[in-house]
Amino acid sequence: MKEQIFYNGQIITMEEDTYAEAVFTRYGMIQHVGTKEEVFTHKTEKTEMIDLNGKTMLPSFIDPHSHLTAFATTLKLVPLHDAKSFADIISALQIFQESHSLKEGEWIIGFGYDNNDLMEKKHPTKEVLDQVSTKHPIVISHASGHMGVMNSPALQEIQITSDTLNPEGGVIGRIDSSNEPNGYLEENAFIQNSAKIPQPSIEEVCQLIDEAQNIYCSYGITTAQEGIVNGKEFYLLKQMSDENRLKIDVIGYVDLKNSKDLADSNQRYRSYFNHFKIGGYKIFLDGSPQGKTAWLTKPYGNEKDGYCGYPIYKDEEVQKFIQTALDEKMQLLTHCNGDAACDQLINNFETVLHERKDNQSNRPVMIHAQTVRYDQLVSMKQINMIPSFFIEHTYYWGDVHIKNLGMERASRISPAKTAIENGLCYTFHQDTPVVVPDMLHTIWCAVNRVTKAGVFIGEFEKISPLDALKGVTINAAYQYFEEDLKGSIKEGKHADFVILNHNPLTVDSMMIKDITVLQTIKNGETIFKRD
Repeated sequence: MKEQIFYNGQIITMEEDTYAEAVFTRYGMIQHVGTKEEVFTHKTEKTEMIDLNGKTMLPSFIDPHSHLTAFATTLKLVPLHDAKSFADIISALQIFQESHSLKEGEWIIGFGYDNNDLMEKKHPTKEVLDQVSTKHPIVISHASGHMGVMNSPALQEIQITSDTLNPEGGVIGRIDSSNEPNGYLEENAFIQNSAKIPQPSIEEVCQLIDEAQNIYCSYGITTAQEGIVNGKEFYLLKQMSDENRLKIDVIGYVDLKNSKDLADSNQRYRSYFNHFKIGGYKIFLDGSPQGKTAWLTKPYGNEKDGYCGYPIYKDEEVQKFIQTALDEKMQLLTHCNGDAACDQLINNFETVLHERKDNQSNRPVMIHAQTVRYDQLVSMKQINMIPSFFIEHTYYWGDVHIKNLGMERASRISPAKTAIENGLCYTFHQDTPVVVPDMLHTIWCAVNRVTKAGVFIGEFEKISPLDALKGVTINAAYQYFEEDLKGSIKEGKHADFVILNHNPLTVDSMMIKDITVLQTIKNGETIFKRD
């Protein structure tokens, strides 16, 4: 294994001494961090000297929450992120249909539309999608992944009829004054039924995962997450691991409700095997704030009858999930967007810990924590609960939150500064494939908090570039119990680095999103280099 010396750049360590002059690595591990004079004492004829030429090097980025295999599958779907009307959706799907030699009955799948961005300001229906084709089943997924729409052939294929009942924690849209499905599916109604759609072969998906991890690498990421592992995701990642095709570390969280047996029967993967391991369990307590399915304590704006969204589980069920995770010493990641869901998680954790007469909470993670309240952050600190903020909501859906929640509540989404003031460990994620895993855009969002419309949303929650970097480096390593191995440039840690063309700590804060990843290094090996 080669040895290397990195020098002549701005080396950000993420440790107490923010900068170092040079770094010496051997066997893929960091051996010495210090002055150029100190580090150069290790130089031999075998040492590869890497002149950074004034560029910036820092520990590579760690993704605290995303869905790698789901992102991979979106790479072959019809992208709908730019759709501004029903007509745009129809056009994109038609173009795809005309440019592919599809057999009758083959599925057409679109991903990424957002009703909030559409001229019609509502979800399309089966009648809209039927305009594309009635010979092909069609399904389109909302950008959040929490809802979607099927055309008439798709509903027939999945066997959703007027007699089909809403599943627990989900809604089947109906035509007015009838039980006939209108094509819209929400939360569990969408998640459970979209799982019935025929899938590509394992090798086809593995090839897409190859492509997906290359995209993660291009954003400087060397550790990624599989945020909900059921059988499909596990066996895909197991195959990638068995064939040694993973070039980044992937940490999976098993669906505790539906697939607990995967964790029980695959103990081998409780630690890394060829870059893949099971990190713990995952549960969902509510939905999406922009889709108005997140569970709030106070009503959404402009909603009749005081609608606050809705929960997925009763408290007794949540307590059982927590007990199981604690009994098995498994970390628990919990999807909570609305503050009522946050209450449910915190309160039930406190109840279980009180009954157990200990405070060994095993670093539970509240995923998204969009509308978490300040008093809840205080409670989270007491049980060592980590908020992983989907901070890019400030940009992508900040304007929608102002409309749905009002400016006061919207300004407090992803309250990173208050979390810091309360001494919490916090992380930032993109929930990919909801948005691309662009860590520098995430850092820009945390520092600037600007919406798409240019509104500064909650300026009092802005944080410094250094604190923003912590959310995707050293804090993210702590979230994964890997703080001794990753997240900073320190002797004894992995030689996982990212090289940037500019320093995010010194450029104008509005320019952070325009910084370019030049190179990504994993255990001393370059896994991405920009041409």
